[in-house]
Amino acid sequence: MQSEAFDRDVRWQIFDSAIRNGTPASSADIARELRADIDDVRASFQRLADGRIVVLQRDSGEILMANPFSTVPTPFVVETDTWSAYGNCIWDAMGIAAMVHRDAKIVTSCADCGTAAEIVIEGDRVRGEGLVHFAIPAREWWSNIVFT
Repeated sequence: MQSEAFDRDVRWQIFDSAIRNGTPASSADIARELRADIDDVRASFQRLADGRIVVLQRDSGEILMANPFSTVPTPFVVETDTWSAYGNCIWDAMGIAAMVHRDAKIVTSCADCGTAAEIVIEGDRVRGEGLVHFAIPAREWWSNIVFT
């Protein structure tokens, strides 16, 4: 099954799960929810990855990143009142709080010295000490999105 409508439904399931649970859904979960063949869902994942909507895990074809969410542990833990999630970077971690419209605490550490760091987002206010540094310009992030 290859259709824009199906890909939209799969995309919606991915992000609905992330917003409700803190992590994007798996292909099996989406296939079950949509009553679709898992191979059709995996093909949709690939089309979404080709369109830079998601990033897939190399070996399994499952979702690695549905920006701003990561499906694997990262150094950017986002804690809300109902769940914890992983951001792919500090920008994404702050983006998770913005995306779900919730107060959040981001627990991370300094990439240079390893010192623990915490950022608190309450409403439209951000509190915390330190500096957010982007070593690579945003226009270059997709050249190696996993390691950027």
